[in-house]
Amino acid sequence: MTALPDAHGPKRSWWKSNQQKLTPWLFLAPGIFMFAVYVVWPIFASFQFSFYDWDGLSPKEWVGWGNYQELWGDRNFIISLKNNLIWLVLYMLAVPAGLGIAIFLNQTVSGIRIYKSLFFFPFVISQVVVGLMFAWFYAPNFGLFFQLTEWLFGTGTAVLANPDYATYGIIVAGLWPQIAYCMILYLTGLNNVAPDQIEAARLDGAKGLKMLWYVVLPQLRPATFIAVVVTVIGALRSFDLVSIMTNGGPFGQTRVLSFYMYEKALSEYGYRMGYGAAIAVVLFLIMMVFIAGFVWKMVRDERGH
Repeated sequence: MTALPDAHGPKRSWWKSNQQKLTPWLFLAPGIFMFAVYVVWPIFASFQFSFYDWDGLSPKEWVGWGNYQELWGDRNFIISLKNNLIWLVLYMLAVPAGLGIAIFLNQTVSGIRIYKSLFFFPFVISQVVVGLMFAWFYAPNFGLFFQLTEWLFGTGTAVLANPDYATYGIIVAGLWPQIAYCMILYLTGLNNVAPDQIEAARLDGAKGLKMLWYVVLPQLRPATFIAVVVTVIGALRSFDLVSIMTNGGPFGQTRVLSFYMYEKALSEYGYRMGYGAAIAVVLFLIMMVFIAGFVWKMVRDERGH
C-alpha cells in the first residue's frame, strides 16, 4: 500500500524556499567582502591609528587628540590644505568644459568619429603618462611651453620650478584627462535626451542657451551629479600628478593632503603612521562633506519630482 501525498504537496527545502532572495546576495558576497576589507576596515583603522604615535613597527603610544592639535600648527599641512582647496575650485572647470565639448561632438557631421577619438584619448592613458608628458611640456630650455613663452616674452617660464605657478601647472595637467571623463559622461547623457521634448521646445521657439538651460540640462542631472562627485574626489586625491611632476616641490609648495600624508606616514622623511592617519582622516571628512551634500541634493530633487 503506497503512502498518500501530503495535501499541501511535497515539502520544499529551506534553500528552495529562499533561493530567489539569497541568490543575489551570493553574487554580491565577494564584492562586499572585498569592499569591507579594502575600504571600510581601512577607514576605521585610520580613525583608530590617528590617536596614536606610531611608526608602523614599534608599539603604539596613545596621544589622544595630539596629532590633530599638531596639524593646525604644521605649516606644511596648511599649505597642503590650501592647495587642495585651489585644486577643488579650479578642477570644477572640467564639468562645464566637458559639457561644452560633448555638445560639440554630439553632431552628425562627417569626421566626427575622429574628433571623438582625439578628445577621448586623454581618458585612456595613465595619470603617470599624463604627468610625464606635461613635465616635458613645462621643462626648462627644451619644453614647448618654455620655448613658447620665451618667443612671446623674451624670457621663458619654467612653470614647475616656480613656487607661484607650479600648482596651477599641475592642475592644468590634471584637467586634461578629467575634462575627457566629464565629456564621456555627458555624451552618454545626451544620447538619452528625449527627442520629443527637444522638438516641442523648438516649436515653442526655444533655441541656443534657452534650449540648453531649460530642456537639455534638466535631463542631464544624473550625468552632472556623477561628473561633479568624481571631479571632487579627483581634486582631493591628487597624489599621482604631484608625485610625478614635482614630488611636492619646489620648496614644498605643491604638496596636497594625500601627498603630505604619504610623506609623513610612509616615506623616509616621516614614518609617522599616526600623524599620517590624522591627515587621512581630515581628507576623508572633507570628501564626505561634499559627497554628502551632493547626495542630499540629489535625493531632495528626486523627491521634488
